[in-house]
Amino acid sequence: MRRADRRAANAARHRLLPEGRVAGPMPWIIAIMMFLTVLAAAAGLGLGTAVRAMSADLAGRATVQVVEADPQARAELSTRVAQALRGSDDVRAVQPVDPQRLADQLRPWLGEDAVSGDLPIPALIDVELTPGDAAAKVGRVRNLLLGLSSKLRIEPHAAFLLPLAGLLSALGWLSAAIVLLMALATGAVVVLAARGAHDSHRGTIEVLHLMGATDAQIARLFQRRIGLDAALGSAAGFSVAVAVVLLVGTRLSATGSELISAIDLPWAGWALLVVLPVGGVLLATFAARWTVLRALGRSL
Repeated sequence: MRRADRRAANAARHRLLPEGRVAGPMPWIIAIMMFLTVLAAAAGLGLGTAVRAMSADLAGRATVQVVEADPQARAELSTRVAQALRGSDDVRAVQPVDPQRLADQLRPWLGEDAVSGDLPIPALIDVELTPGDAAAKVGRVRNLLLGLSSKLRIEPHAAFLLPLAGLLSALGWLSAAIVLLMALATGAVVVLAARGAHDSHRGTIEVLHLMGATDAQIARLFQRRIGLDAALGSAAGFSVAVAVVLLVGTRLSATGSELISAIDLPWAGWALLVVLPVGGVLLATFAARWTVLRALGRSL
């Protein structure tokens, strides 16, 4: 009798959940959800990497401007400033900017006046500070420059890009919120699909109850079917999303911009993206089981 009951239960299970076949729109909906989730997660991780790289790179950097109109006096003052900076304990490296390179960068906006010498262009000196409190070090370097001349200015790089870093950080948190909303939406879709499957198989469920099947056994049938649909949908959405991420990454690298190229996805980020479809399948499976068990409990 036990063998007969097991065979009957297995036959009922295969009739209710045919293996290898996907019916209904749920797999496609989950594929779309997973596609958007992976894209949002990749964007958030990439922006987070860019913010960290930007903060680490700019925290200890500054630029000294020599705003002297006379070219000869400007060159002499630049030499004195570079020597004074190299002797400071707060400065790790000093790199004067090549005037010709600066003129080439200004030529698209100023035209030939940038190299004619008629337009006074400040001399620039890039400064890399030693590790530590960057704000305090910038203050001491500013006092040092004031002692040399009133025509010297120091501008920390972080001061210019701080609003941009804040924007990128906000976009990263927005991406995290989108991932959370997509997870909730996926759970809601699974709940609706499980309820619909339960309502459409009431007759089969009654037969299984008469054969001695428990609510847990019946719920397992539904969660297997929905888990299969979720796995196929998640795999499809994840594959397309990864292709899009790789394509966008290639385009960003082709721009040649150091700032844009900083938006990169580390290996840990890729590992987290791989976890997303697995988590999606687990979420769908547990949501289906919880929904069916609750529906079965109410029908008794």
